[in-house]
Amino acid sequence: MKVKFYGVRGSLPVCGREFDRYGGNTTCIKVHRENANRIAIIDAGTGIRNLGKEIINTGLSQNIINIFFSHFHWDHIQGFPFFAPAYNGDQKIGILATGRFGKINNLKEIFSMQMQKEYFPVNLEMMGAQFEFLTYGDNETLYGATLKTVPQHHLSPGGSYGFGVEDEGVKLVVCTDVEHLDGIDTTIVNLAKNADLLIHDGQYTPDEYKKFKGWGHSSYEHAIEVALMANVKRLVITHHDPDHNDDFLDAMEHECQKLFPNSIFAKEGMEVSV
Repeated sequence: MKVKFYGVRGSLPVCGREFDRYGGNTTCIKVHRENANRIAIIDAGTGIRNLGKEIINTGLSQNIINIFFSHFHWDHIQGFPFFAPAYNGDQKIGILATGRFGKINNLKEIFSMQMQKEYFPVNLEMMGAQFEFLTYGDNETLYGATLKTVPQHHLSPGGSYGFGVEDEGVKLVVCTDVEHLDGIDTTIVNLAKNADLLIHDGQYTPDEYKKFKGWGHSSYEHAIEVALMANVKRLVITHHDPDHNDDFLDAMEHECQKLFPNSIFAKEGMEVSV
């Protein structure tokens, strides 16, 4: 299994030379299941635009491209209207909300609303691809992979959801947009137990978290605590604050590696084998 990051920023995209090395696009992650030669996408922040261009340029052929959504805040859906494969009439695209079976009445409406004429010149029906809107439960087997989903504390109607994927004999866990309000959430620890790779929100420094407690995000120390408690092999910290430039993130990463040596901060274009 390979994981590639196309957007690692939280809240809103940023640009400027001081953000070149880590990137300025918002959350988008590609998971490539090598045994099945299939890709899946987690979240459609602005980073999905470059992923879409890559899919077109490499000639990837897949009957359905599934996009899993942790939640539907702007920074996780704002790239969707610019996803090139969505304009291919021969392409099927799955819009998946796991852990939300019976909790969302109309998943299609969430995406239709952001593409109303007041906001975007092309509506959902005009994009061209064949869309499937699906909600799943907490434990599913999809395309031979085991998928477990747990609710997370986050400031969103219904919160956000963390994913645990087991396939090819390895375990990948993605917990972005998660806050540990009153001590580390044991639900998240259990999800991440013995994971080969944990991708975890670490938007704030410990001092910043004191000011932003209740905003729905973690400090990098929270991410490390989860990694240690869950006995994960590797940790990637993501959802970088838009005010944190490259030099700042370098310094934060250095502090993290003192506490958990096998940790790294996510960068756009970074690929990790699991």
